Amino acid sequence: MNIKPSFHGSDLEQIETYYGIAKEEMISFGANVNPLGISSKVTEALKQRLDVITRYPDRDYKDLRNVIAAYCHTDSSYVAVGNGSTELISLLISSRMPKKAFVLGPTYSEYGRELKLSGAKTKQYLLKESLDFRLDVNDFLAQMPDDTDLVIICNPNNPTSSALTLEEMRKIVSECAKHDIFVMVDETYAEFAPSLDAISSIPLAADYENLMILRGVSKFFAAPGLRLGYGITSSQNFLNTLKERQIPWSLNSFGALAGELMLADHDHIRRTKELISSERERMIKEISTWKYAKLYPAYGNFLFLKICKQNLSSFDVFEYLIRKKLMVRDCSSFDGLDGEFIRFCVMNPEDNDRLLYYLKELLG
Repeated sequence: MNIKPSFHGSDLEQIETYYGIAKEEMISFGANVNPLGISSKVTEALKQRLDVITRYPDRDYKDLRNVIAAYCHTDSSYVAVGNGSTELISLLISSRMPKKAFVLGPTYSEYGRELKLSGAKTKQYLLKESLDFRLDVNDFLAQMPDDTDLVIICNPNNPTSSALTLEEMRKIVSECAKHDIFVMVDETYAEFAPSLDAISSIPLAADYENLMILRGVSKFFAAPGLRLGYGITSSQNFLNTLKERQIPWSLNSFGALAGELMLADHDHIRRTKELISSERERMIKEISTWKYAKLYPAYGNFLFLKICKQNLSSFDVFEYLIRKKLMVRDCSSFDGLDGEFIRFCVMNPEDNDRLLYYLKELLG
């Protein structure tokens, strides 16, 4: 049997081996990383302070937490930092020890892996294509099992790029609070949204102790190798439990310093938002004219597209583009996506033009 390979957004090495195309020659539209890369201002500052690695980081990361709090307009006592948001996801789940989790899907596979390792049972609520993958909050709450003790939501969601508003999240968190259900909100892509204030749950942290919001610097600040993540919750009891389980100094001195610099680089933040906003709008406008493609509302820095051409699969499109040294994400491995869907991020204008040119050949 000829089994088609399945690749994730960062699997450039595996694609290089399978297709014989050097990873350096590929443009990755699958990793969802800021195309501007790391700020040159931050890079230069780090070069001047490499000696920071000769010292242990502050065990409490006070300076970093203050910068994060200022960036997020929240209280520094609410902030926890870790070795990427992945560590915090693992710590949150192992600390909460849920028996039954309710997960909004289709979504990032790491949630399911960590829940399985913790022994939790999981029920997925799958977003509906008929609603353009927008969540029906009332139905979501109605379908939530009575024995649920943890809810997990990625907002904006990966891979659908859909998002819940602040008020929709308030309704979910408030209802969960009544039943002693903890809510984890992954905001990895929130900073790319057309309006961060419209969708971020961080303002809710002060009002609800059954909530933790997770973010990191991998995508928006183009630093996946730095492994810096942070979480925000007003539950001091939960923060204490989390820190007791966390390895001391899990974030190194260099990562802590880099985080302080990145989150305070307002010019780079502004330029990133302007680029993503203008290019996302331009790409949506172009693709919306094509005959064999359907786009869904996009809040992340990536677009989610359905292939509507008979006998053309998502893998066919993926492989065609790989031959052009362009990598998109074939979404057939996500639970609940039975049709033909692909996901690709917003890059620099010239790279976007190249992707649009070849996609139009197939779907225009």
